[in-house]
Amino acid sequence: MQTNRPLVEVVRLGLVSYQEGLRLQQVFVNRHRSGPAHALLLCQHTPVYTTGIRHKPYPGPLLEKLCLLGADVHRTNRGGLITFHGPGQLVCYPVLNLGSFRKSVRWYVSQLEKTVITLCSRLGVEAATSPHTGVWVGDNKICAIGIHCGRYITSHGLALNCNTDLSWFSHIVPCGIEGKGVTSLSRELQRDVSVEETIPHLLDAFAEHFHCQQTEGERPEQNSGVSST
Repeated sequence: MQTNRPLVEVVRLGLVSYQEGLRLQQVFVNRHRSGPAHALLLCQHTPVYTTGIRHKPYPGPLLEKLCLLGADVHRTNRGGLITFHGPGQLVCYPVLNLGSFRKSVRWYVSQLEKTVITLCSRLGVEAATSPHTGVWVGDNKICAIGIHCGRYITSHGLALNCNTDLSWFSHIVPCGIEGKGVTSLSRELQRDVSVEETIPHLLDAFAEHFHCQQTEGERPEQNSGVSST
């Protein structure tokens, strides 16, 4: 039985822009330079469409249309294709040194998927994996997963639809997968399931699958003095 479990700092960011989420991830990534400083950043984003490193070329008119909807558009260094983030979606950015867990990106993604499947099960939703990354309820994706890992330090993470306005996804092909849809905890349970209700289940499931301890942390000050790289 493992006794020395890694300690993970849980930082609740609230509603933030995607750009601010990227900045704060980099702050915590940089902290690993002086030793393990595991963190779990929890937030919701103002409306934004993001593309990953495997993005297909998106025509200018499409990007302009997305911006006209009132959403930002960002290209990122995570895996995966285009997706949406917005209010009502629980976004979780684990910033971990996999050297303290297991040095395997495939294992890490699998543990994220298992974490979300366990969370869904505790709320009464039967979710599963598929040949496509992420967590699904039938042919509908309930949680997108896209990560970056450099020198075994992870960033980006998962986005779980709680009571998200799913109409935002109708303007894109989510994650570039044709013929599939999206869903949310609220849609599956036919009641309002908020991000706040979901967070404790996520933390419990994460601690279970990553065999870690958790402590509450604070959001860094704006003038933290840590620059992005």
